Amino acid sequence: MYCIVMCTTSSKDEAKKLASKLIENRLSACIHLQKIESLYMWQGKIENEDEYLMVIKSESRKYKEIESFILKHHSYDIPEIIKIPIEDGSKEYLKWISSNLIN
Repeated sequence: MYCIVMCTTSSKDEAKKLASKLIENRLSACIHLQKIESLYMWQGKIENEDEYLMVIKSESRKYKEIESFILKHHSYDIPEIIKIPIEDGSKEYLKWISSNLIN
């Protein structure tokens, strides 16, 4: 089974560093980086910040390693780490994801 892991960062630089290391460590085959605007509650106050969203494509069996890596290297106290299962997709693309991960 495959999944997408979503994670936000405070800067493009941090997103690129995390994404590069996740790919280098063969925990993800591809990561999209997108600039977003986030509104959220933090310490009793509504915050409005520019962030970068990482859309991490991988296999579900790699999720715990991805989560551990992000928790260890992320600058946020509580980073967003959300796993979304991929129910179906292009067989060739999913096979390509698998071919780029460590078994």
